[in-house]
Amino acid sequence: MVTSSDALEVPGAVNLRDVGGLPAGDSVTRHGVLFRSGNLAQLEPQGTAALGELGLRRIIDLRADEEVAHAPSRTAGLEVTTQRVPLFLGSVESFFADDISLDEMYRRLVEDSSSLVVEVVRGILADQPVLVHCTVGKDRTGVTVALTLAAAGVDTDAVIADYARTEGLLPERRNRRIVEFLRSMHPEAVHLEDLATRSPAPVMRALLAGVEERYGTSADYLRAHGLSDDEVDELRRVLVRPV
Repeated sequence: MVTSSDALEVPGAVNLRDVGGLPAGDSVTRHGVLFRSGNLAQLEPQGTAALGELGLRRIIDLRADEEVAHAPSRTAGLEVTTQRVPLFLGSVESFFADDISLDEMYRRLVEDSSSLVVEVVRGILADQPVLVHCTVGKDRTGVTVALTLAAAGVDTDAVIADYARTEGLLPERRNRRIVEFLRSMHPEAVHLEDLATRSPAPVMRALLAGVEERYGTSADYLRAHGLSDDEVDELRRVLVRPV
């Protein structure tokens, strides 16, 4: 049975949750260690305070420079290290303009930004509790957190379910507004709604299967791009506990 991670009520935050409670063989992921979300640019004052109550020591922001400039995080006053790891080599806009599929976007992210994925994992190891986020918390965050959880030994079905859960946490009003805006610029785009609003389980299942086919395991993928055996062991120690 797959247990969902915990959604959190933080005013102004989107898609914020704790990935604790996910099954990992005979173990389970720890609560209060790794959080994931969309951007923090709409936090209300109570939301910033609520975020502070999580005890975060590090926030890893996966957005590009222009995204950060357009929508800066409202985290002033929090005693937290902010780590910037812009994960896409291309712009977000380019994916809509090129009308690529989620499968292709994720393949490019895994192959072209592998050193940056490792940098995120090392940030997770550096401080906990830690929050990883991008703009929506769906794609960059979804892929990076999925690879991290899989490398820590979380059951594949649980990794996929955590990724897929995002779609149900995005506000319908937000989705309509974003899709209408993007459709006005890319009226013929086939993959637009998937890119903007969806997190289909088969896409993540295919991604993880592709990583396993090429590398062996998600941990082997991280090792192939610079993570040491000791760091992989530490990732498992940090994120997973015996039941």
